[in-house]
Amino acid sequence: MLRINDISFAIAGRPLFEGASADIPEGHKVGVVGRNGTGKTTLFRLIRGELALEGGSIGLPKHARIGGVRQEVPSSDVSLLDTVLAADPERSGLMAEAETAADPTRIAEIQTRLADIDAWSAEARATQILRGLGFTQAEIAMPCSAFSGGWRMRVALAGVLFAQPDVLLLDEPTNYLDLEGALWLEAYLARYPHTVIVISHDRGLLNRSVTSILHLEDRKLTLYSGGYDTFARTRAARLAAKEAEISKQETRRAHLQSFVDRFRAKASKAKQAQSRLKMIERMETIQTPQEAALRAFSFPEPEELSPPIINTESVSVGYGDTVVLSKLNLRIDQDDRIALLGRNGEGKSTLSKLLAGRLDAMGGRMTTATKLRVGYFAQHQVDELRIDETPLDHLRRMRPGETPARLRARLAGFGLTADQADMAVAGLSGGQKARLSLLIATLDAPHLLILDEPTNHLDIESREALVEALTAYSGAVILVSHDMHLLSLVADRLWLVKGGRVEPYEDDLDAYRKMLLSGEDQAKPEKPKAQPKAPKPSRDQVMALRSEVRKAEARVEKLSDMSDKLAKKLADPALYDDTRVGELETWNKKYAEVRTAMERAEALWMAALEKLDAAETA
Repeated sequence: MLRINDISFAIAGRPLFEGASADIPEGHKVGVVGRNGTGKTTLFRLIRGELALEGGSIGLPKHARIGGVRQEVPSSDVSLLDTVLAADPERSGLMAEAETAADPTRIAEIQTRLADIDAWSAEARATQILRGLGFTQAEIAMPCSAFSGGWRMRVALAGVLFAQPDVLLLDEPTNYLDLEGALWLEAYLARYPHTVIVISHDRGLLNRSVTSILHLEDRKLTLYSGGYDTFARTRAARLAAKEAEISKQETRRAHLQSFVDRFRAKASKAKQAQSRLKMIERMETIQTPQEAALRAFSFPEPEELSPPIINTESVSVGYGDTVVLSKLNLRIDQDDRIALLGRNGEGKSTLSKLLAGRLDAMGGRMTTATKLRVGYFAQHQVDELRIDETPLDHLRRMRPGETPARLRARLAGFGLTADQADMAVAGLSGGQKARLSLLIATLDAPHLLILDEPTNHLDIESREALVEALTAYSGAVILVSHDMHLLSLVADRLWLVKGGRVEPYEDDLDAYRKMLLSGEDQAKPEKPKAQPKAPKPSRDQVMALRSEVRKAEARVEKLSDMSDKLAKKLADPALYDDTRVGELETWNKKYAEVRTAMERAEALWMAALEKLDAAETA
């Protein structure tokens, strides 16, 4: 068992832990959550013994091995496979000793231990892990020097997974993975044979890979059973109970204070007033838990353009003389929400660059709306910010004519405070840099927003805020992300990038996830057509149906608001006075009419949705 007992620790005078405790049983899978900056990574350093506690203790089982990814694998001529195999020093040492050992007893001990740790299947296990993290069979034999830093982080992750420490500490492991790698890691961690403690803001991983949530808040640790969604519901109930308790206490305090204020000066009541004053002083103040501010993203709204905003006919694209994607026949309208699926290296980023105008078509015909503006966010752009400049400097360079107050308002709209606006980018957190890059990408109110892994470094609250902003945004969105939660809430169309082509993926994200985890190489084959289908509806017909759906939905929302207001009116006890019988009948009649109208509107809405679904799948 990992026992965290009454620990205290501060950095530069700022306390991160004060009397924090938690017990994590052996073999448990635990997700660590909490606002950015609360000390999650520091907790890992304390567990590893890299930092000295100011109070309390952290206990681990005797001889327990602790492992985690601290930095990328250095560039070298060693192959990926050998690098991963070397991550298990016991196996490497025994294999080397077996080559030179002469004593029969020692040879027997070595061979027994090698059998115990399954050393003979090591290469197969290492290969399986590297393949799961996105490397091809050919790449596994290549030297580390052939890969960028992000890919070498994957090699480092593969090494620690291969070594199978007794306590595995992972800090945001999916930040360097694509969707396929993240899904593989989820499944791997769920069946990992030892204790796993993972810091993550990925709701999919926190729901499918862990059995407990360790929440860091108010310098305390609280362990919740279940995945993230269970934790969120349990915590919401606790917060509601706490708020009710605070409200009750404030009412009691106000009542006592009122008595003191009224009778303190009267001799006959002075003693009672003093008694109540002491009661107020003795009342323990109930602190409201620190809440992560849900800082919304304020995307500027673009003007509407005539559809389509982008259309490609037999377009091919690539680098130099190498074609990556060909025969692209795609259409994008301003109300599209598209997620790009496909394994690493298939061309998702290439397609994104083509649509963003950062790569020219090598063949075919590509037309764009005359006034089209495209916003492009890629994770590497966070690293391209000028680290010696402030966020305000970045915006001032892009908007030299705007007042400082206006520029600060833009930054505030993306959750960057006044202090952060004047701080050098080098001093900002990863999440703050990502917010600044998102602001820069959307500064010109783009009609098309292309987001390549936008949630890296964003905490869960910020990810939820991003979902809300994208849902309300009136431009088109193209998403590449390993965050299944984000994709499921934002995207309404799926494109599969595979084998040099881009085709609509007709199934849903759950089916895609199952396909990847099952190891299938091909997308779900189409069923043979039993009979000729009706002519496919035109794009204009589909758009008309979408408009009908939106209107029907608006009617339902309007009637729902009316129903809520009438229900509130009918809940007024005064309305049931004997003198207001006629008025009550009138309100009941109106409520019944609205409910009937809402049922009809809902039926029309469902019918419109069915027509649209049939048209889009035709």
